Amino acid sequence: MPGNHAIGFDLGGTQVRAALVRDGEVLVRTAAATDIAGPAAVMRQFRNLAAMVRGDLPESEIKAVGVAAPGPLDTVSGVVDHIPTLPGWDQFPLRRALADAFGLPVAVENDGTAAACGEWKHGAGRGLDNIVYATVSTGLGGGAVVDGRLMHGRRGMGAHIGHFQIVPNGPVCSCGTRGCFEALAAGTALGKRAKAAAAANPNGYLGHRAATAEVLSKDVVEGARQGDAECVRLMAEEADYLGVGFTGLIHIFSPDVVIMGGGVSKAFDLLSDGIHAVIRRDAMAPFKDVKVVPAELGDNAGLVGAASLALDLIKQPAAIGG
Repeated sequence: MPGNHAIGFDLGGTQVRAALVRDGEVLVRTAAATDIAGPAAVMRQFRNLAAMVRGDLPESEIKAVGVAAPGPLDTVSGVVDHIPTLPGWDQFPLRRALADAFGLPVAVENDGTAAACGEWKHGAGRGLDNIVYATVSTGLGGGAVVDGRLMHGRRGMGAHIGHFQIVPNGPVCSCGTRGCFEALAAGTALGKRAKAAAAANPNGYLGHRAATAEVLSKDVVEGARQGDAECVRLMAEEADYLGVGFTGLIHIFSPDVVIMGGGVSKAFDLLSDGIHAVIRRDAMAPFKDVKVVPAELGDNAGLVGAASLALDLIKQPAAIGG
């Protein structure tokens, strides 16, 4: 339906973002700090942000609403199971509340799956039938397209790609298990290794940074770009963990391409060679040529994906489980 507009929301632990989207293009976007008072407060934010991005566009031009939200999230029922970063959301009927608020078809999707959809339809995965999207940031999540269909799985909770174990008895993950892909390769994990390196070498690049501010993963990237040997080593270690995890995902999903988004992907040029070296080393022969590429939509992927899924409801109501 060319020309149809949708409102896309991206609910996060620190920000609620909204965008007016048409044909996969973000026309207007805005954001506000997430109101942690609970769902009722955030619903007010949704309405206010929607009015801001709609502007002078007649309400009749808005055909659907989509939201990308963290989980676990039951996208079949549209009910939030639990959001660790936001209290008071357990068993909240998010789809029904949004439908009541806007009187429009509503798509509720896991944030990683929504971003995967955005990249598949309008980004680095255009024209492909099989992709894996991984957002590597504070955590590590994503989604998958299999045989030309967005994968949902039981209760719409499939493709929690950050939570398969790659190192037995490894570091504790946010999910409570040890050694998950996320626990080794997320930006938070890189930041922890950077802090340890700074403490072990107070006279080094990271040690000097730690004397005046908290050391973060971005400091490793900056140091590596300046040629600091310790930061270069940490980035090589990060690439190795990503390569191991991506190889596992390639074996599971057999994608045409793996798309990497999230904050850590801003250093893709420093990571690509190491990631691909691991894939060539460890992948089975038919999978060694699968490429990892950077995402194209940046942090708009979830907004675009949520809006696209919402418009899919108009075209084929059964497309995303009601």
